[in-house]
Amino acid sequence: MADEAHSAAATTGADMAHGADAAHGADGGLVFHPMDQFLVKPLFGHAGDPVFWYTPTNVTLWLGLAVVAIFALMVLTTSRRAVIPSRGQSVAELAYGFIYKMVEDVTGKDGVKYFPYIMTLFMFIVVANFLGLLPTAFTPTSHIAVTALLAMAVFLAVTILGFVLHGFKFLGLFWVSAAPLPLRPILAVIEIISYFVRPVSHSIRLAGNMMAGHAVIKVFAAFAAVTAIAPISIAAIAAIYGLEVLVSFIQAYVFTILTCVYLKDALHPAH
Repeated sequence: MADEAHSAAATTGADMAHGADAAHGADGGLVFHPMDQFLVKPLFGHAGDPVFWYTPTNVTLWLGLAVVAIFALMVLTTSRRAVIPSRGQSVAELAYGFIYKMVEDVTGKDGVKYFPYIMTLFMFIVVANFLGLLPTAFTPTSHIAVTALLAMAVFLAVTILGFVLHGFKFLGLFWVSAAPLPLRPILAVIEIISYFVRPVSHSIRLAGNMMAGHAVIKVFAAFAAVTAIAPISIAAIAAIYGLEVLVSFIQAYVFTILTCVYLKDALHPAH
């Protein structure tokens, strides 16, 4: 009995040691790193090579693939414009009608002329998000550098448009005329701060949501190698993956509708 107990204890100890070795590397760190999937790496050369502004990277690759996918969906599938549409043409027409109605409802008839820009934003973000869900793919919209550029472009575009259309009357956006007079200067300061924070919140919301979901999937994928909890991990991965499909669309929708709201402020700045 003593020998059996000693053998069982030794086996348990070996299993625990093996589990610890699987979870930690030789230097005591984790074997898997959920954030490694977001590293910017050069396409040619070694992973540790410096990245310059002209260096082709995994980011530029997947940005280019997103453009190619959009071209294939919006141009190639609609080139013949059949009476009975194909699946690709149906998706393209559905996206076109969905964004057109959004722009018209939020900004009014005046904003419809800016529909091509908003449609381009939506298609780029949603396609980049969905491509990032492919195995071994890279999600460019998980990088704040990409989303910040998109948000800053929207911010500068609507600000310049507001001044071009209304001149200094555009500053009426910050003056809450409906509030009591003593509160108006305070509210104006708050409105100015919130206006300049727009590109920050606009970009962080998209990048943060895309990064968080992919990191969680990576964590559960690492635990799928452990036999005891593999079924739970696989079920969690499937559930989170389904949620990420929904989040990918919702975040593109949120980014686009906020752009429409900002455009409305530029077209009709009075409070």
